[in-house]
Amino acid sequence: MAKADQIAIGLRIIIEQPVIGVRHSLQAKDDQPLDPKSSIDGEALSFDLPIRVAPGPKFFGDHVRREGPIRRFIYIRIGQLAGDPGSAWSRRMKIDIHDLDPTLLAQAIDTQGIIAITVNGTGKDGTPACATLSPIRRQLAER
Repeated sequence: MAKADQIAIGLRIIIEQPVIGVRHSLQAKDDQPLDPKSSIDGEALSFDLPIRVAPGPKFFGDHVRREGPIRRFIYIRIGQLAGDPGSAWSRRMKIDIHDLDPTLLAQAIDTQGIIAITVNGTGKDGTPACATLSPIRRQLAER
């Protein structure tokens, strides 16, 4: 699809209750960690990234990964995968974006807002959450 048919919007991934001291990062286009950060006191971690949306909707961007013809998602790298070789963990979170609410998506496009997707960063066993995470909420955020 031509880039002329794509509209740029902002996406913010918010990780609430991350495990303290465990490094998290976006997964860059070249599969390397990007923008690593750790929670010091249990504060939420936030990653902002651009994505492009085309009719369908279809999602594009350096951080957008694909699985099959429809599924699109963002990876958050954890521990060793986020560039911390001393970490006990080597995991990734998968944050789906292909199923964003069409109304929320239209609002982000119309207002040039940011879609914020919030997930819980700690699993039931107290270790960093990984695999496909269900969002706590998805909402329009200010820039």
